[in-house]
Amino acid sequence: MEYQRDEQRVHLIVYHLIWCPKRRKRILVEPVATTLHQLIEDTCTQRGWDILHLAIQPDHVHLLVRVFPTNAAADVVGAIKGYTSHELRRLYPNILNKIPSLWTRSYFASTAGNVSEVTIRAYIEAQKGK
Repeated sequence: MEYQRDEQRVHLIVYHLIWCPKRRKRILVEPVATTLHQLIEDTCTQRGWDILHLAIQPDHVHLLVRVFPTNAAADVVGAIKGYTSHELRRLYPNILNKIPSLWTRSYFASTAGNVSEVTIRAYIEAQKGK
């Protein structure tokens, strides 16, 4: 992956995010899965985030997304879960109104990038001698 440059920053912020429907219900099947995929793409496009990989399983979502340094993982997940919950409930009321809320409040977040922890540690140690 290449670093992004803008007026005052050079950055590479990539999150691996995972979240589940409430009670891990297996509701992310067709046609809900296809609509959810499009809604996530729309949200990311509107905010300037690049989807590197998106996988929707019947009971959870995996998203690898590149964002700006000003976007915390919690903000990314919150924006996507909020918008998709609202729209999916509107489009599929017979399926989704059976559960009190679509998504759990929890999620998994991890950072990813070009270099490993070992490489960063070696770089920091090398800087001490200068």
